[in-house]
Amino acid sequence: MGFNFENAYVKENMYKGFFGIEKESLRIDENGYLSHTSHPFLNNPNIDRDFCENQVEIVTNVCNSPDTVYDELSALHKKVVRELSVLETGKELLWQFSNPPFVKGDGDIPIASYYGKLKNKEIYREYLAEKYGKKKMLFSGIHFNFSFDDELIEYVFENSDYNSFGEFKNDLYLELAKKITKYSWLVVYLTAASPVMDGSFLDDLAIGKDVITPFSSARCSKIGYWNNFIPTLKYGSLKEYTDSINSYVCSGKLRSVSELYYPIRLKPKGENSLENLADTGVNHIELRTLDLNPLSEVGIMKEDIKFLHILILYLMSIDDFEFVEEEQVAAVKNVMSAAQFDDENNFVDISGEIISLRVAAEREISKMEEFFLQQNEQYALEVIEYQKKKIQNKNYRYAEIVKEKFGTDYVNKGIESAKKYADFIDEEGDVECAKFLQQTCIKNNR
Repeated sequence: MGFNFENAYVKENMYKGFFGIEKESLRIDENGYLSHTSHPFLNNPNIDRDFCENQVEIVTNVCNSPDTVYDELSALHKKVVRELSVLETGKELLWQFSNPPFVKGDGDIPIASYYGKLKNKEIYREYLAEKYGKKKMLFSGIHFNFSFDDELIEYVFENSDYNSFGEFKNDLYLELAKKITKYSWLVVYLTAASPVMDGSFLDDLAIGKDVITPFSSARCSKIGYWNNFIPTLKYGSLKEYTDSINSYVCSGKLRSVSELYYPIRLKPKGENSLENLADTGVNHIELRTLDLNPLSEVGIMKEDIKFLHILILYLMSIDDFEFVEEEQVAAVKNVMSAAQFDDENNFVDISGEIISLRVAAEREISKMEEFFLQQNEQYALEVIEYQKKKIQNKNYRYAEIVKEKFGTDYVNKGIESAKKYADFIDEEGDVECAKFLQQTCIKNNR
């Protein structure tokens, strides 16, 4: 299926789409411990909770460009930070890392509280705590949501062999889901930013001990947020897709579709349930493998949002493929491999070829660059250039910078950084971050 980028209409409208971001962050006190106050944003639909009562989830509205979704995320983030600074119960901060700060055991982790008709949400969280352990639920990250402009999909549909627009749209997103799942390792490699953690995550008695992990992203690594088996899904039709997920629910391996910890999810409009997805079709796709980036005051670089969009467009240019079970298992294992810090001595399986992370990343970025060169798309090439630097020079990798800056005295330096962002949370923060990246890279190269 894909898109024909040689077509004038497609080329003219290729960048149109809709974007949304969900960002999880832990609320902490000024000493680096988890907050035990109630969620203070109950009346704001854009500010929710995730697993924990103290795990803020910022949810943007649907936006029409990477710039606008970044701006809305920034505005919501500022609102949260400012309101936390004036709580009657005492000033709180937003923790900027995917890995948690000090944790005083499982009893220190308050499951989100719900009442009345919503009580099942709390019961579900208790089930997750029992099955996966509370500490693992503290991992925080970013989910990137995307959908194509409907007029673009309709145009491609009208030039296809399909009779049903709904079926065409579902198949389009199923194809995209396969492709992004297969290439999720590249996203992890380029955006991982959580190589350091406090020892209390691994051992209650090691609180305050800095741990330099072998991971660039602990959250996406083998110790991270995964099911206790590797799901394999069916992509032949939306019914096959939903049935394959439901088979895990019926067998008891999953409690619901929300327990599918997978790099990609296909989402309906409204309630996220298999029934709604089957009845109403795919509305958008969700990428779930992004770390919080503590080098950005809002948790993600605008350049990385742009790259995800460019990657999606590139994937719509390549041929479809049959995503057999062995390849699906390899794709998930590749994500875990990409979460390793050492990109020379850890490997990914690319269609049966075992190659190092760095070589694989160089190869895929080169293919993307070649495609957009042929399209003469300067904007896309500039976006790709930002990512190329991370591959060509390890000192541009977020994980490398985070390791250098926060590898010792992790929590206290994290508190200091969070306070700095709380005091200086405006557009100049991007400038300061860019200066920091540049200075760090220059320093490391000496």
